Amino acid sequence: MTNAIYLTTTEPFSGKSIYALGLVNLLAGKTDKISYFKPIITVGKKEKDRRLTLIKEHFKLAQPYEDMFSFTIQKAFKEINRKNEAFLIDAIIEKFQRLQENSDFVVVEGTDFAGISTNVEFNGNVSIAKNLGIPAAIILTCDHKTDSEIVEQAISTTNAFLSNGVQVLTLVANKVQQGKEAELRRKLTMALPKEILISAIPVHLELSNPTMEEIRDAMGAKVFFGENLLTNRVDHVIVGAMQLRNFLQRLKNNTLVITPGDRGDIIIGALQANISKNFGKIAGMVLSGGMLPEDSIVQLVEGLETVVPILQVEEATFEVVTKINDIKARISADDKEKIAIGIRLFEQAVDEKALTDKIVAFHSDVLTPRMFQYQLVKRAKSNKKHIVLPEGEDDRILQAVDQLVKQDVVALTLLGNKETIELTIKRLNLSLDLMSVNVIAPVSSVRFEEYAQALYELRKNKGLTIQMARDLMLDVSYFGTMMVYKGHADGMVSGAVHTTQHTIRPALQFVKTKPGVATVSSVFFMCLPNRVSVFGDCAVVPNPSSEQLADIAISSAESAKMLGIEPKIAMLSYSSGSSGEGEEVEKVRKATELIRLRRPDLKVEGPIQYDAAVDPEVGKKKLPNSEVAGQASVLIFPDLNTGNNTYKAVQRETGAIAIGPMLQGLNKPVNDLSRGCTMVDVFNTVVITAIQAQES
Repeated sequence: MTNAIYLTTTEPFSGKSIYALGLVNLLAGKTDKISYFKPIITVGKKEKDRRLTLIKEHFKLAQPYEDMFSFTIQKAFKEINRKNEAFLIDAIIEKFQRLQENSDFVVVEGTDFAGISTNVEFNGNVSIAKNLGIPAAIILTCDHKTDSEIVEQAISTTNAFLSNGVQVLTLVANKVQQGKEAELRRKLTMALPKEILISAIPVHLELSNPTMEEIRDAMGAKVFFGENLLTNRVDHVIVGAMQLRNFLQRLKNNTLVITPGDRGDIIIGALQANISKNFGKIAGMVLSGGMLPEDSIVQLVEGLETVVPILQVEEATFEVVTKINDIKARISADDKEKIAIGIRLFEQAVDEKALTDKIVAFHSDVLTPRMFQYQLVKRAKSNKKHIVLPEGEDDRILQAVDQLVKQDVVALTLLGNKETIELTIKRLNLSLDLMSVNVIAPVSSVRFEEYAQALYELRKNKGLTIQMARDLMLDVSYFGTMMVYKGHADGMVSGAVHTTQHTIRPALQFVKTKPGVATVSSVFFMCLPNRVSVFGDCAVVPNPSSEQLADIAISSAESAKMLGIEPKIAMLSYSSGSSGEGEEVEKVRKATELIRLRRPDLKVEGPIQYDAAVDPEVGKKKLPNSEVAGQASVLIFPDLNTGNNTYKAVQRETGAIAIGPMLQGLNKPVNDLSRGCTMVDVFNTVVITAIQAQES
């Protein structure tokens, strides 16, 4: 069951308030622990978002206003322009998950489409919903649109969410012409997937047209009379620039009269019409041109028992008309009548039981790269470990350290010359304070002799002398690995400058492998758009035997479980099932049998081709009775040549994020970086190493 839903639209003034009010009212009948969250608001810091204020005040939410949003639209676009989308999404995920942990239900609202780019906002809403892992409720405004236009927009909008892995629970057609709701609902039901709940909410004058208060606020007008009647709704607008007899003939119910302040005849005529049984009710008046009525007119108005709101503005009549036509009605927190109407419309138009059932039944298997990375960082923070980085003078290492320190993910030791590191930090313009990390130059370390002696004792039977041990301890890879071995660090990450062999040789020499593990191997966590797959081995074992393949698969399954991925193992080959023959296929077939024998609790299929492993349709055709085919999460390659090329091809062609390689099988975590790694690669590898250390 999910405990959240994402309300979104495609254009401004869609009427989200009606659905938001109705939904929160529905939820309030089931729990009092409701949170409302709008990741990006379209007002500045000094101004409060209208809908957040409406929901908070009407439902008396205990949630502080500051917890109801993450970014202003200006701040969000600034981060996007700086290519900091990852920071943006991570901050939104973090605040959302805090709300989710402390609430029974979170209603999340998308942007208002009042920003700079409609396309950017639409794609942003899809991305946020996807990364939060929650279903969408799409609200379409049907105002001034034909049925065919509405249906086409519904199809394209729904497809955009579904194709990106976001489930659509419901689609709401709002502001539908009265009497046309059933017909439009029928057409939408035929056009959209059957599992989507369709609702149609009719247009309602009291919600669609502005009040005198909204006109006052939008125009910045002064109120001369009738302040207690500013809730009057405006259904029609007339300009009083004609003779009184012609003006009176054009009056309708709830009419706003716009006239220059010196037209006393129109002012008096409108007020008289308002109290006459033969004319419609006057909503109010706007006096244009910065002119005031004569004193005698003012005196007359003051003596009337019934006075409509009379506003005064500086703008000329034509400009006033233009501005008032652009005013969109809103529901404010103090307008109890509009709130009641909105909730009533929701209750009449929405099948509340069907909506509740869909929310309860929702389940998502989507795991986006950002969701995965956020969960990793959160896990690492939960039990901070100490990681040593031997290549402390490298630019990418220091850039990653800057981010790790800012987010308080791990404790860090850098190996290198402190003065060189300080100069690099200044050159890169980083905010990193070296007081927040430990910097060690191996040659001057107080533990140098202790480490050299320990290495000598460990390797003297291999012909190592004490002087050779001292020489090796000047090597940062040996020094860093010894820190891990002695328990002075919980894990090590290296390889940005050094080769894989240089990085892992010391670990193989004296950290050794875990009991029962004969093969040290590696995995990459391939963060694809809608899932995370584990690829092994793509970095260490060139041509594994059947026994080694079984070791790699079992270790990879444990690595997947460690990071919250259910292991379904595909032992890859160039044929699926029993169809193929040959030495390489037999090697994979034997490895699969060994896994089933050693670990009957694991789901494994092999030999199997890549397409049959990951594509549900292909998997069903080639291996119809398999628990793994079409849904594999752990993919084991038959050799290093295949594995390394495949992970790089997937990474380059799909834009997938490849986290790793993560070494598996060692007693303590030591991980290798590629010499072509980026700052993000370093950051992610340190985080994974910290999680491995938690499990050690």
